[in-house]
Parts: sequence; C-alpha cells; structure tokens
Amino acid sequence: MTDSTKKCVMVIDHELPVGVIANTAAILGCTLGKDFGEVVGSSIEDGSGFLHKGIVNLPIPVLSSTKEGLMELHREVREQYSEKIEVISFTTTAQRSKDYEDYATKLSALSTSDLNFLGLCLYGEKKAVNHLTGSLPTLK
Repeated sequence: MTDSTKKCVMVIDHELPVGVIANTAAILGCTLGKDFGEVVGSSIEDGSGFLHKGIVNLPIPVLSSTKEGLMELHREVREQYSEKIEVISFTTTAQRSKDYEDYATKLSALSTSDLNFLGLCLYGEKKAVNHLTGSLPTLK
C-alpha cells in the first residue's frame, strides 16, 4: 500500500467530449505510474495461475472542473503547494502535437499562462490535495 498521508486526484474539464476525457485520464495515469511507481501494486496470480499486472493501490477520484478552473488550480499548486503536491498536466498543446518532438518544441516556446489544460493529476500531501479539490464534484 502507498503512504496513507498521500492522495491522488485527477481533475478534468467536464466540457470536453467523452473520448477526450477518457484519453486525458489515461495519459495522466500513465505518467503517474511512471513517475510515482509506489502507487502501483505488485503483480498478483489468480486462482488459475494467471498473473495479473499490478494496478494502482490507492483510489483516484476523477473530479470535474472547467478550463478556467484548471488554470487556477495549476496556478495555485505552482505558487503555493509546489513542495507538497506534484502536478501532472495534459494540455491542448500535447493533444495537437504530431509526435513528442513536436510537443517538446511547441511547449518550450509557450509560457504556462498560454497553456490550455485539459486535465491535471495531483499527487501529494493528502491535506493539501483535499484543501484544493475538496469542493470539486465528481466527473459525471
């Protein structure tokens, strides 16, 4: 199990089409698992002997916000909680890039204030994550 003082949430723009919402959550989850391997449990063998790869070992609520709300949330984490919360972002810049090199080139030419966030994944101190996201509704 992960540290019980940690929490993870995803916050996604609820105005996006359902396919983009699903893609955003998948991309954020991949980066979470890569950068914070402790959130993924070990592989488990079922009763028939089939080995199932480890899955996340903590709940990850998917919460709803707006484009403007995501920008504000990202700003708050950057300015006030950067030592307590790690933020993973997925932007229209990434979504519209033809490959990773194109994304890197485009992103390096933009300031944070020019980005349009599709979704954020916050992972860090439970109290800080709750403070920032406790009033956000579940994405439906």
